[in-house]
Amino acid sequence: MKIPPPGTASRRRSRLRPALRAASAAALSAVLMLTGLVAGATAAQAAPTPSEDPFYTPPAPLPAGGPGTVIRSRESRFSADSTVKSWQVLYKSESATGASIAVSGTVLVPGARWTGPGPRPLVSYGVGTRGIGDQCAPSYTLSGGFDYESGLINQALQKGWAVAVTDMEGLGTPGMHTYEVGRSQGKAVLDIARAAQRLPGTGLTTATPVGLWGYSQGGTSTGWAAELAPTYAPELSLKGAAAGGVPADLIVVARYLDGGLGMGLAFTAAVGYDAAYPELNLAGYLNDAGRALLARGQSLCLVSADGISTYLGTAFKRISDYTTTDPLATPAWQRRLNENRLGSAAPAVPVFQGHALFDEIIPLTQADRLRRDWCARGANVTWKVYPLAEHALGLVGSMPDALRFLADRFAGTPVRGNC
Repeated sequence: MKIPPPGTASRRRSRLRPALRAASAAALSAVLMLTGLVAGATAAQAAPTPSEDPFYTPPAPLPAGGPGTVIRSRESRFSADSTVKSWQVLYKSESATGASIAVSGTVLVPGARWTGPGPRPLVSYGVGTRGIGDQCAPSYTLSGGFDYESGLINQALQKGWAVAVTDMEGLGTPGMHTYEVGRSQGKAVLDIARAAQRLPGTGLTTATPVGLWGYSQGGTSTGWAAELAPTYAPELSLKGAAAGGVPADLIVVARYLDGGLGMGLAFTAAVGYDAAYPELNLAGYLNDAGRALLARGQSLCLVSADGISTYLGTAFKRISDYTTTDPLATPAWQRRLNENRLGSAAPAVPVFQGHALFDEIIPLTQADRLRRDWCARGANVTWKVYPLAEHALGLVGSMPDALRFLADRFAGTPVRGNC
């Protein structure tokens, strides 16, 4: 589906936005409350959180070896399917500025023997937003039975594919999570694929075909991994990427969220960029309300009682409610945000990109610009807009398309995009 003529979508959104906002807020509240209650009930029986677990603390100095080197690993469990072999891993990656770092994650391999052609494929899966507290790390929540994306990940495992899930920089491991810093997230996605291929017992090798998949924050991670792969991880046998609901341009996204339902997500991204680039000095822009939110938000998970109340409490607030000066208007912030804008390089593999027409969190316009930028640079892009869908329904709608797209790439089926 192509984007409607100029003005059509905006007129529809202006008529539907009040209802969509009300419905989205109610749905978000209900879903988060339900998930939070389940998480709270399960967490009491779970293993120690990453901040209390020595496994997540990397050695100093880091061992020799390049990105993807496995520092340590241990057998784990995948709560959605007890037949799946699971490992938690600590592996080497790079920060957005090129520093060597340790990142944690999970490698999952179906228990059943692979019966498809060639080697068993591997999907490096980029998770969506979960917050910036260490207890939000996917390697912890996937093993504890309270991860909201475990069902999606299990869909890939049921196809016989192995799946690698990075926690990304600072989520689980010490330090603040660099939320929505694409250059860091993309490297973490590629490097856990490398780590999975080197991990004993997985049956994976350097010949393993690799696919990338993610939605929302995971769409950023997937898009950046696809752009970086030709130069950062050229040895990976990458076959395709499926990126949905992509926040490609964080300046546009932040302006869209200003005064909207997801204002708390914009603030979280500001914290992530401040962690990746300390010279940005986020605290220097904040008023009393902003400093209080910063203190409260640095250890929150989206699906927790505190996270729910904090994110809903920031809904429809403005950037000016928390700052003395708008950081988005400064050259320093603009430079770092533009460094992490997708679209400056063409992925070398086919890409599926999907987006909801009425996405209230991630604006469609900047996703379409990404599609046009990639197409202009010669990328093979299959683009689809989901009508009558907002952000969450966009995830539901794009899942089967993403799985089919990756299955065809693993099968070697040619694809001609619709640029």
